[in-house]
Amino acid sequence: MMLKKEVVKTQSGELEKNGEYRQMLVQAIYACAVKFPEVASTVVHPLMDFLGDTNVASALDVAVFVREIIETNPKLRVSIIMRLLDTFYQIRNSRVCTHSLWIIGEYCLSLSEVESGIETIKQCLGELPFYTASEEKEAQDATKNSQVVSSTTVSSRRPVILADGTYATQSAALETAMSAPVLVQGSLASVGNLRSLILSGDFFLETVVACTLTKLVLRLEEIQPSKAEVNKATTQALLIMVSMLQLGQSSVLPHPIDNDSRDRIVLCIRLLCHKGEEVRKIWLESCRQSFVKMLADKQLLETEETKAKAQILSAQPDDLIDFYHLKSRKGMSQLELEDAVQDDLKRATGEFTKDKDDANKLNRILQLTGFSDPVYAEAYVTVNHYDIVLDVTVINRTKETLQNLCLELATMGDLKLVERPQNYTLAPESSKQIKANIKVSSTETGVIFGNIVYEASSNVLDRSVIVLNDIHIDIMDYISPASCADVSFRTMWAEFEWENKVAVNTVIQDEKEFLNHVVKATNMKCLTPPSALEGECGVLAANLYAKSVFGEDALVNVSVEKQADGKLSGYIRIRSKTQGIALSLGDKITLKQKGGV
Repeated sequence: MMLKKEVVKTQSGELEKNGEYRQMLVQAIYACAVKFPEVASTVVHPLMDFLGDTNVASALDVAVFVREIIETNPKLRVSIIMRLLDTFYQIRNSRVCTHSLWIIGEYCLSLSEVESGIETIKQCLGELPFYTASEEKEAQDATKNSQVVSSTTVSSRRPVILADGTYATQSAALETAMSAPVLVQGSLASVGNLRSLILSGDFFLETVVACTLTKLVLRLEEIQPSKAEVNKATTQALLIMVSMLQLGQSSVLPHPIDNDSRDRIVLCIRLLCHKGEEVRKIWLESCRQSFVKMLADKQLLETEETKAKAQILSAQPDDLIDFYHLKSRKGMSQLELEDAVQDDLKRATGEFTKDKDDANKLNRILQLTGFSDPVYAEAYVTVNHYDIVLDVTVINRTKETLQNLCLELATMGDLKLVERPQNYTLAPESSKQIKANIKVSSTETGVIFGNIVYEASSNVLDRSVIVLNDIHIDIMDYISPASCADVSFRTMWAEFEWENKVAVNTVIQDEKEFLNHVVKATNMKCLTPPSALEGECGVLAANLYAKSVFGEDALVNVSVEKQADGKLSGYIRIRSKTQGIALSLGDKITLKQKGGV
C-alpha cells in the first residue's frame, strides 16, 4: 500500500525524475505481487492506468506485470481484461501495444470479451482503407520534394532486436512518418493509437494485430452460435489484414513492408480462409502453454539462484576470530612445532600458498625474455578488480655484476603505471623480485610492454637493452555472468551506441553446442530460457549478458542458422556503452568461436 501511494504521488509532476522513480516503484510492486499473489488484486488495476504512460520503460513494466498476473491469478482475468479493453486506446507506445494485444488475444475467452476485443481493435484502427489513391499520389510528390529530409530520417532509425533475435527497424519519431499526407479522418489527435503507429511504418505491430484478430476469430467460431456473426467477424478481420498489406506495399510510407511481416500477415489470411482443428489447437492452446512453461522456467531459475546464494558461507557476527599466530603451542611435538614455525615464516614472507594456489600461479606465469638472453625475466600477473600487480622475477645469467638494472614498463589502453621504475644491482647469477602496480579504469583489453636496461661491470659506458614480450590483459578477468530483465536488455540494446558484428566461423555443426561454446568462451550468462531453445529447427537466436567490475554492461546476441551442407552461418552482435568492451569481446569471440581453439 505504501508503494501504491508513492506511485500515485508520481502523477503530480512535482518530482524531477518521475518516470524513473515510477519505474522503480512498478518493479518493486511487481516483485511483491509475484511473491504474494493475494495482494495482486489491490495493485494491478491502479497500475493499469500507467499503460499509456509517457515513460516507455515503466509502461512496459506494467504490461509485463499484467501479463504474468493474469496467468497466475485466474480470478482476476475477467476484471483485468475489461480494464485493459477500456484503457487500450490510451496506449501510444508500440511495444506496450504488442504486449496488450497478446493479452487480449490469449485471455478474451467469453463471447462478450471476444466481441469487445474485436470491436476495440477496429476502433483503434479507424476506418478502412488506410489511404486513398489521391493521397498516395500526393505522398509520392511529397517524397520527391523531400528526399534529403527522408534520407536523414532513415539514417536516424536505430536497429532494434525483436523477441526472436532478429532485427526490425523502428521509426525514430512518430511525427517523421506522419509528415506524409496519409490521414483519412481528421487531425492526428483524433486518430486511433493503432492507426497512428501503423501509419508510422511499424510493420511488426501489424503482424501482432493480425495474429490477435486471428485468435479472436477462431475462438469466436467456438463460442458464437450464429454462423452469420462468425462470417461477419472473419470478413472484417480479412479486410483489415488486406488493407495493412496494401499499406505496406504503397508509397505513402517512408519504407515498404519487410518480408517477414508480409509473410506473417499472409499466413493469418490463409488460416482464416482454411480453418482446421489442428491449426485451431496450435493458435488457441500451444501459445498459452509456451507462456506457462516460460513462467515455470523463470520461477525455477529464480529458485536456483536463491538456493545458490543461500549456500554461500558467511561469517556470523558472533563467530570466534581465529588468530593463527596466537594459537597455543602447548602439547605439540618437536616435529609439529618445527613445521608450525616454518609455516609462520612462510606466511610472514608471503611464500605460503596451498597446492591449488601454486597450480593456478604456474598457469599465470608469463615468460618475458628468451632463455638465451643475458637477463631472464618472467612475470606472475595478479588481476584484482581495479588494479594489476606484476610480480617480475629477474635473473642475472651472466658471470658479471649488472648495475643500474631497471625494469621499464609502459601501457596501452585504460591502464596506468603507478610507480616509477627503480635501479637495482644484480650480482652474478643472482635474482631479484620486482613488483609493479598498474591501475585499471575501465573494462578494456590492455597491453603492457617494456624492456630491461642494465650496465655490465666490464663496460659501464654501454647500456644494454632487452625488449620484453607484451603482456595482454584479458577482458575475461573483469566481467562475470549476470542476469537482467528482458525489458532492461532491450532498453539497453536500443540505447547503447557501440556495436561489434562478428561473423560465425566455426567447425561446430550443432547450434546449441555452438551457443554453449560461446557462453563458456565469453564468461556470460544466457538470458534465453532453455524452453525457448528446445527443438531442432536449424535456427537459433539467444541473448547473453554480463557485467564488469566497473558496473559496465555487456550485451551479446547470437543468431545462427544451419546451412544445407551442415555448417553454421550467422552473426554474433556485441553491444556496450563503451567501445572497449565491444572490441575486446569481439576479438575474444573471433579467437575462441572455432571449437578447436
